[in-house]
Amino acid sequence: MARRKENDLQKAKITAGSLQKATLIFGFAGSHKWKFFIGLIFLLLTGATALAFPKLMGLLIDCVGDRDMDRARNLALLLIVILLFQSFFSFFRLSLFVSFTEHTLAALRLALYGNLIKLPMTFFSQKRVGELNSRISSDITQIQDTLTTTIAEFLRQFILIIGGVILLASESLKLTLLMLSVVPLVAVAAVIFGRFIRKYSRSVQDAVASSQVIVEETLQGISNVKAFANEWYEIARYKGKISEIVAIAVKGGQYRGYFASFIIFCLFGSVVAVVWYGVTLSIQGEMSVGQLISFVLYSTFVGASFGGIAELYAQIQKAIGATERVFELLDERPENISSIATVSDRISGNVSFTNVQFSYPSRPEIQVLKGVSFSADAGQKIAVVGPSGAGKSTIASLILRFYTIDHGSIMVDNTNINDFELSQLRGNMSIVPQDVILFGGSIRENIAYGKPDATQDEIFLAAKQANALDFINSFPEKFDTLVGERGIKLSGGQRQRIAIARALLKNPAILILDEATSSLDSESEKLVQDALETLMQGRTSIIIAHRLSTIRTADKILVIDNGIVVEQGTHAELIEIDNGLYKNLSSLQFSNS
Repeated sequence: MARRKENDLQKAKITAGSLQKATLIFGFAGSHKWKFFIGLIFLLLTGATALAFPKLMGLLIDCVGDRDMDRARNLALLLIVILLFQSFFSFFRLSLFVSFTEHTLAALRLALYGNLIKLPMTFFSQKRVGELNSRISSDITQIQDTLTTTIAEFLRQFILIIGGVILLASESLKLTLLMLSVVPLVAVAAVIFGRFIRKYSRSVQDAVASSQVIVEETLQGISNVKAFANEWYEIARYKGKISEIVAIAVKGGQYRGYFASFIIFCLFGSVVAVVWYGVTLSIQGEMSVGQLISFVLYSTFVGASFGGIAELYAQIQKAIGATERVFELLDERPENISSIATVSDRISGNVSFTNVQFSYPSRPEIQVLKGVSFSADAGQKIAVVGPSGAGKSTIASLILRFYTIDHGSIMVDNTNINDFELSQLRGNMSIVPQDVILFGGSIRENIAYGKPDATQDEIFLAAKQANALDFINSFPEKFDTLVGERGIKLSGGQRQRIAIARALLKNPAILILDEATSSLDSESEKLVQDALETLMQGRTSIIIAHRLSTIRTADKILVIDNGIVVEQGTHAELIEIDNGLYKNLSSLQFSNS
């Protein structure tokens, strides 16, 4: 399927504008730019030596009629020298192009990733991860192939066509006109026909992929298949798809048969016609046998180049399209993030929202927050509760300045949140989310993510305070235990405690807990809750809660409904409000527990 995607990369029309855009890649070459131009010189020399080969072969053949052994020996030696030079030129051409390409694309990849990772959350909320990954992988690979081989091969084929036609005319103008009227047309027709065959082959691949989806779905849901006794239904569904594959494949086989017949009759027939006419001219004394051999070799060069240059042109179109897509990402405006986190200016942690209104850029017609106002003094625990979709997690995202609000203001330490450097603001904050995603390294690396220069003692202390030390020590490799992709080797409670240790190590002034215990079992919840209590000491804590039992001791509880703060106060105050939303939510939870 990876190959399939690569083949389907979007092409771009080659215009002055697109070519100008493509040349921006050379800006990433730095001190390696000279390698490309020296490589072009070696490319020209490679083409020149290739064109000299058929001419010398013809002269060598003519030595048979002249019975000139010395001339034949000298020409053979010259041919060997030409081949040595061609090998020499080809080696340096390839080496220089590869070196230029790899250094250029390394700089391009780094610039692309660096810009991508600094883009705001508004960008990521509107783009799919798979699409962005394709830009870095498929598009860069397409550019790599083009810079390494395609451009060079395209220019080489172009040189062979132009030089070959000129040298053909120097051998015999009559035979050249016949060759140009037949061979290129047949070669181009063969390329078009061959492309059609490949498209048809891809339709077979698509049908096979669809059949594999049926197998995958059936096996993943085998319990449902068995429960509904639908084995024969699934067999019939798979049989139908297999029959479809057979029908397409048989039709494709017929087309391939037509293509083979076309190649045998038309392409080789045109070669026979050219050779026959050349033999006729040789018999009439208008050209020697050696000239005829040279002509046939040049014709082969030109015909093969005509056939290959169309595909190379298509590859260049794909590369230009890939370049445009890559530069679209590079043109996106990143957030202003310092290269070194500015956390030396520690904030106190006073937070206030004043009439904050907000809609997500991807859904501007839906207002998520409708004039939210509240304040949190440094060190206070502020809980945010309410029904699903009320806007609780949005408040957390806005404190982290993931998005820009539509109206109102958010202040931290009596300073507008937009006046802080992002590195300083976020450097003083930590978040422990409901679904903790760890990186695929070791436990030590994941804890140290909160403070990359932390010592082993600091990591150990953070793990101990997060109630994570016992389970870490139970692993044979302890802190060096690999957590697996997204932390899959650890349980939910273990991942939460790693996230808490990470937050403790960072020592933030403002802590955001986004439903950090909602998906845990009772035993894990108690361990995590104890660790959270340690983490919240002395910090402004914004607690987004689903389980109301975890926020009874909060200094203030905000009840959000439909983007509005409908109630606020302590647990004792809110529970006394008749028909209050908090009281109703509390009654529902505790009656079900």
